[in-house]
Amino acid sequence: MDTIRTERLTKTFGELAAVSALTLSVAEGEIFGLVGPDGAGKTTTMRLLTAIMEPSGGDAWVTGRHVIRQS
Repeated sequence: MDTIRTERLTKTFGELAAVSALTLSVAEGEIFGLVGPDGAGKTTTMRLLTAIMEPSGGDAWVTGRHVIRQS
């Protein structure tokens, strides 16, 4: 079972796509990091995964729960 899974996760702010169609899976026990320059969408991705922010599109699950429907 994947601990974190996203399918085409997207967040836009007007014309700016902060996260664009992110698809990934992180298996239980796996170490995973988000690395990139300022403005790459790392913090936005974490906010989407913790249900602090709603995605503009796509889906995400953390420990098998949908981040919006089961947050």
